[in-house]
Amino acid sequence: MPQLKTLMDVFKLLDKTNCRKCNEKTCMAFAAAVFQGNRPISDCPQLPPEVARLHGSRPMQRSNNERDVEKQLARLKAKLGEVDLTASAPRLGAAVDGAKLVLKIMGKEFKVDADGNIVTDIHVNPWVTGPILNYIIYCKGTPIKGKWVPLRELPSGGDWYRLFGQRCEKPMKKIADAYGDLFADLVALFNGQPVENHYPSDVALVLHPLPRVPLLICYWHPEEGMGSKLNLFFDASAEDNLGIDGIYALGTGITRMFERLALRHGGAPA
Repeated sequence: MPQLKTLMDVFKLLDKTNCRKCNEKTCMAFAAAVFQGNRPISDCPQLPPEVARLHGSRPMQRSNNERDVEKQLARLKAKLGEVDLTASAPRLGAAVDGAKLVLKIMGKEFKVDADGNIVTDIHVNPWVTGPILNYIIYCKGTPIKGKWVPLRELPSGGDWYRLFGQRCEKPMKKIADAYGDLFADLVALFNGQPVENHYPSDVALVLHPLPRVPLLICYWHPEEGMGSKLNLFFDASAEDNLGIDGIYALGTGITRMFERLALRHGGAPA
C-alpha cells in the first residue's frame, strides 16, 4: 500500500474544490484531519473508490508522530552532509566558527555542525530544528524585500493559509490573550523589534526566527463587542529562503516555544 508520508501527499489526492461534502471547510482541512489520523481518506465523497481502496479506508495512524518527525530530521541531517557550510555562510546570512555555521535566530546564536547538531543556550524543539536545517540546505539567499505579506499571498500560500491560521495564528492569539507580558518578554528575551505606525494594530513586533526569514506579529486587543485578533506576516521573499512547508513548520515551532514561555513565566493559559 502506498505510504502517505506528508500532509501534501494526502492533499494531492483530493480534487481541491472545497466542496464541503465531507463537513470540513476546505480540502486542506480534510487532508489535515486524515494526516492526523482523525478521518479516513475514504470520507472524501469526490475521491474515486479505487484511490480510496489503494490508500486504505481507515484513518492514518499518527500515534508515532514524534517518530515521524525524527525520521524527517534524520533525512535532513543526511542531506546536510552535502552542504559546504563555510561556502554557504554568505547565502544564509550566517558566520563561521571553525567547522560550525553560526546563525542568529531570535537574537540568539545557534551553532550547527556538519552532522546537524545544534548548540545554543535556549530550548529547541524538533519543530524548530527542522526549519533550521531546511533553511541551511535550501535557502536561495534571496535578499529581504521589505514587503510584508500574509501567508496566503506567498506563491504557494493559497493551499496552506487556512491550516496555518488554525495551527499557528489562532493558538498564538490565545497565548497573547492569556499571557499579558508575552510581547514584552519577546522583546526582552528574543530581541523583538517593536514597529510603530506600520500596521493599524495595537502591537506590531518583528522577530527574526531565521536570518533571511523575518516575521511580523500584529495583535489587536479586544474591544467592546469585538474579540482580539492576531495575524502573522512574512517578507515577500520568505518562500525562496525556506519553502512553504518549512514556513508552516516554523510557525508551528514558534507557537510551541511561546506556549512553553507562557507556562514558565506567565502561568498556564486560560
